[in-house]
Amino acid sequence: MMMKPLSALFLTIILVFSSVKVIVSQEANNEEKPEIITMIFPTYAFQIPGGDLAHRFGNSSSIGSGFLVKTHNNWLLGVDANFIFGSTLKEDSLLNNLLTSDGYVIDESGQYANLNLFERGFYSSVKVGKVIPIFGSNKNSGLMVVASGGYLQHKIRIEVKENNAAQLRGDYKKGYDRLSDGFELSGFIGYMHIGETRLANFFIGLEFVQAWTQNRRSMNFDLMRRDDSKRLDMLSGLKVGWIFPLRKSMPKDFYYY
Repeated sequence: MMMKPLSALFLTIILVFSSVKVIVSQEANNEEKPEIITMIFPTYAFQIPGGDLAHRFGNSSSIGSGFLVKTHNNWLLGVDANFIFGSTLKEDSLLNNLLTSDGYVIDESGQYANLNLFERGFYSSVKVGKVIPIFGSNKNSGLMVVASGGYLQHKIRIEVKENNAAQLRGDYKKGYDRLSDGFELSGFIGYMHIGETRLANFFIGLEFVQAWTQNRRSMNFDLMRRDDSKRLDMLSGLKVGWIFPLRKSMPKDFYYY
């Protein structure tokens, strides 16, 4: 007499277990999976100098662009290039050997030359990283961690209006511009969002750049000697990028019943 209730109970358990298994399987099939996405992106960064670079320049900005491929398991591979620009120069003794007692440079007509000094440079690198999904079911978005290695260059840009100061023209100008370059390593940590449209895609986070550089000019004219010292130049700041995915079509949801 007890066999029929027990058989019915076992049958019910098996049916319930099978139903749960089917539901879980369907949900897993419906869950969005990471895509392989090729993307290009423009960037902007506000940067604070560190190390030896902080003794030469103030805060700067950079604009750039790059190319990334996100694999199906959310690895990132790509390259980028960034142009550095700033207007604060801390080496105020740079042109001392050219200045009059009033602190001006005399041009070819005997007048005060109209000149400006700026920070200019760039860095370019090969990148590898990872996107770690942390919010919701969007497996293409999340914590973005990237390491990069490449080349960095910076110098002092000397601009003379009408280019009428012979002592700051051509090769003479190179004796004052402090052109320096070398190997760089950088890291980025932030958030990447790949949405359901081609427009709402971006990343934002903190970037840290460290470069081992050296002056490449044969002579610094103001010091009357060559600068062979090894430099450690650093930049850190907030970086944002707007992503343009190159995939043919946006992901679609498929439902199975």
